[in-house]
Order: sequence, then C-alpha cells, then structure tokens
Amino acid sequence: MQFTYRAVTDSGQVIEGIYEANSEHEVLLMLKNNEYMPITIEQKVEEKPVSSYFTKKVTKKDIAVYCRQFYTMLNAGVTIVKCLGILEAQTENKVMRNATRVAFDDVQKGMTLSEAMRKHERVFPSLLVNMVEAGEVSGSLDVIMERMAMHYEKENKIENKIKGAMIYPIVLGVVSIAVVIFLLVAVMPTFIGMFESSGVELPAPTKILLNVSNSLENQWYIYLASIIILVLGVGYFGRQESGRLFIDSLKLRMPIIKDTNIKIATSRFTRTLSTLLSSGIPLLQGLDVVAKIVNNKFLSIKLENAKEEVRKGVPLSRTIKEVRVFPPMVDSMIKIGEESGSLDEILNKSADFYDEEVEVAIQKMTEMLQPILIVVMALMVGFIVIAMALPMFDMVNTVQM
Repeated sequence: MQFTYRAVTDSGQVIEGIYEANSEHEVLLMLKNNEYMPITIEQKVEEKPVSSYFTKKVTKKDIAVYCRQFYTMLNAGVTIVKCLGILEAQTENKVMRNATRVAFDDVQKGMTLSEAMRKHERVFPSLLVNMVEAGEVSGSLDVIMERMAMHYEKENKIENKIKGAMIYPIVLGVVSIAVVIFLLVAVMPTFIGMFESSGVELPAPTKILLNVSNSLENQWYIYLASIIILVLGVGYFGRQESGRLFIDSLKLRMPIIKDTNIKIATSRFTRTLSTLLSSGIPLLQGLDVVAKIVNNKFLSIKLENAKEEVRKGVPLSRTIKEVRVFPPMVDSMIKIGEESGSLDEILNKSADFYDEEVEVAIQKMTEMLQPILIVVMALMVGFIVIAMALPMFDMVNTVQM
C-alpha cells in the first residue's frame, strides 16, 4: 500500500511525500526515525494503469529537463530523497512521474539512486543510470546531472533539426499524392463519357489512366488494405532482429541520407563516450554503454566487436578504423587522444565539430530531397495531363477530317 504524508522538519519546513508500507504505523515510524513531525498520513488510492499505446513516451527533452532540475536542486544542497519528491510533484510526463514516485520509495528504503533508476530501463536510459552510478561513487552527482542535462539537450537539438528538416519533404509528398488522387478520382471521370462516345481509339497512356481511375473509384478498399498491410509488414519486419539489422545498415549506405546518418552516429558516439570517460567510467564499460545507445543495430554490433578487440589490447583508434562507418578523422583524433592521454577532451572536441557537420548534412539532404520530390510530382501530374490531352487531339483531328 502507498501512503501520502505531510510532516514538519527540524527547521520548520513542511514536506510532502509518498511512502510504501503495510500500515499507517510503519509510515509513522519512518517519519519519527527521520526526526520529522507528522501532520497527516493518508492511504493513497491506486491509479488505474494507462495503456502504453496511449501513454506519452519519455523524450530526450523530458530527460534533459529532469536532469537539469535534479542538478539545480542538488547544487543547492537538497537531498536526493527531497529532489525525487519535488520532481515527482512537478514532472509533467506521467510515465516519468510514476517512475520517480517508485524511485522515491526505493531510495527511502535504502537503495541507491542508480539502483532505483535501473528498475525503470524504459524511462531512464542506460547511459544516465551508468553516469549516476559513477557520480555516486565519486561523490559528484550534481556535476554528473549537469553533464547529462547538457548531453540530452544537444541530443534533443539534433532530433528537432531532423524533424524540422523533414517537414517540407513530407508535406510535399503528401500534397503530391493528394493531387494525383484528386485528378484520377474527381477530374478523370468527367472525360470518360466524352472519350467513350467519341469513337476514337484511346492511346495506351489514357487506357492505363482510365483503368487506374476506375479501380481507385470502385475498388479503393483494396488500395487502402494494401497500404495498411504494407505499413504493418514493414513495422513487423523492422522489429525483428534481422529486419532491424537490414534497415539500419541501409541507413548507413543509402545515397542522400547516408552522409547525414553517419554524421549523426559519429556525433552521438564521440559525445557519449567523451561524457562517460570524463566522468571516470572505464573505456570497456563506456564502449558497452555506447553500443546500446547509438540507435543503430548494425553499428551497435560493430562497436561490440570493437569492444572485444580493445579488451584484447588493441588500441581504440585501430578498432574504430576497422568499424568502417565513422569518417577517417575520428580514428585519427582518437589516436591523438590516446597518445596525449586526453581522449575524453579530444572526443568532446570531435563531438562539437560533428554537431555542426550534422546541421550542414541535414540542410544538404533537405536541399537534395526537395527537387527530387518536385520532379517526381511533375512527372506524375505531367503523365496525367498528357494522357487526358492525347485523345482530345485525336478527336479534333477526326472532326477536321
């Protein structure tokens, strides 16, 4: 059972919280052991679980704000338990709020913050949990939270740039499809009767267009079912191990998007490994964490293999070169960092460089996609116009004769 309580501290501050216990008496004992004067203790009514389908996911922005608020309170001298209590009250994301509430109870029972967070792997990323654990060991949890806030703020910035850059191509693609469907369903039927009564032999493009128009109008459900099956099929394929591996490898090889995806992966790899190393995480453990958060199954397997090579004593620069995904500059910079003993600083500078490169790559990708989509749209609309115009020319020639 969960109980909500209000109590007064020795300094006269009123605090509120939630505690899991078997009875109200246990909550009272907990408050007395912490030298708090209880005001009210009430059993909390359990909330009905919300379907994960309708639940808002935890975004990088949520994590960034969470870490920033945690750092601010820790830096001001607030205890971890009180930080969790405050965060639970003011966190807007319901999933994160529930996870914080459970972590609050676990920490009160004697768990470390990292142990409490590790129970909620879908809410708190493995990178954050490992960094928190390092901060607890070194006694610099506030510094770690600040670094994590900056890390996820940069990750969120990159994601927003990608989403913003894709808005125009997506809108243009949707408009193109809508225009073609409108021409086939609404405009084309008005010419059908005229074509059929003219007695003119219809050209092949017009016949094709008429068949497509008739099928769209009379058998639209087949097209709709095909699209749904295709989307579900691709989604299912992408969730399979082999499917995800194929799609992720394609992302790093497909023209136009290849350059952008490689630079995003490079930025994420260098920034994350730099953050881990600068916080005292060993290299092998850091590579293990990075392999899990690069968000690309193909690259993740490559990094796992690189980790095993490093374990055998092979320099990181050589193993990264053999990954054959990152730009040549990366292994060169890592080699300099290994030789100078400042690998974390070199990786951080590389991350800053590739953050800027990502922006350029996204802009370049968008500039390449726009004319391609415009050309495709022009070809489709042009084919429809020509297919409708050809019979009209034949009809005019017939009348003149």
